[in-house]
Amino acid sequence: MKDATIALALAGLTFLITVIWGGPLIIILRRFRIGKQIRIDEPQHHQTKMGTPTMGGMMIVVPVLLISLLLNVVNLVRGNTSGRSILLPLAVLTAYTLLGAWDDWLGLSGVARGEGMRGRSLLFWQSLLALGAALGLYFVLGIDTLALPGVPFYYDLGLFYIPVAMFVIVGGSNAINLTDGLDGLAGLLSATAFAAYGVIALLQGQVFLVRFCFTLVGALFAFLWFNAHPAELFMGGSGSYSLGATLGVVALMTGQWVLLPLIIIMPISVALSVIIQVGYFKLTRRLTGQGKRVFKMSPLHLHFELLGWSETQVVQRFWLVGLLAAMVGVGLALL
Repeated sequence: MKDATIALALAGLTFLITVIWGGPLIIILRRFRIGKQIRIDEPQHHQTKMGTPTMGGMMIVVPVLLISLLLNVVNLVRGNTSGRSILLPLAVLTAYTLLGAWDDWLGLSGVARGEGMRGRSLLFWQSLLALGAALGLYFVLGIDTLALPGVPFYYDLGLFYIPVAMFVIVGGSNAINLTDGLDGLAGLLSATAFAAYGVIALLQGQVFLVRFCFTLVGALFAFLWFNAHPAELFMGGSGSYSLGATLGVVALMTGQWVLLPLIIIMPISVALSVIIQVGYFKLTRRLTGQGKRVFKMSPLHLHFELLGWSETQVVQRFWLVGLLAAMVGVGLALL
């Protein structure tokens, strides 16, 4: 009970610090004209968002890093291995934030404005960072397990765990990034997922991981203060890539990573919609000479907008499904 109380208090503290830090950050981003570029093929009303400050991931990451390091400095000095374990998700959060910030910057100032890094280059760097995280999980923290709902023991995967961990981290990073297209959507779904894994970590007695998860939840709630429709600030790659990758690491540290596709069911659905759309278009173009589409537009949230749902309806309905899925995921972790 005490651990839960501290975790919730940390969420509240992080929320206050992030809200205070958020205002000046938005002023700085506007001053240097670090604004969102909108694809011309997106729904017409999205064009009004052109120029809204982006790189909002900085608002989330800076307070989380500060609070997490201050909380664990004593344990790190004393050599407490539990406190040291939090360094891995912190390192992943930082590394993917920097990668996402570089992608955001190229999208703002590069030759192809709005494009960011080339897909292959981005995937290479994501995979390289994921490899480092996977090696840390396996060789430093000694984690190589898979937990299945209802099974009273863990499966040891051995070295096969390393490519699996890489896939989970890279997949989570891209799933959250593709979901970041509507005001509040990625933030709500990410906060829900971190809260779910925070509860799972609490049930396992991983106190430091619980605190880390709820510190992130507090920062995400503060970000949503500014990102709620109509958004004053966008998350950008600096936030979406880092949140997805860090969520993958947290899931791996609990051993309950097999539940991740359920807990983030909407980001996974969004990512699959892009894969299906691109794959079907290329296949039909090769067979018939004219590419066809499954959805009106991908990612999935844009499809529903073109069906007539308002932006707020899409966000609220996607979040409701995501919240229910996360609750089911926590329930399955209890089996």
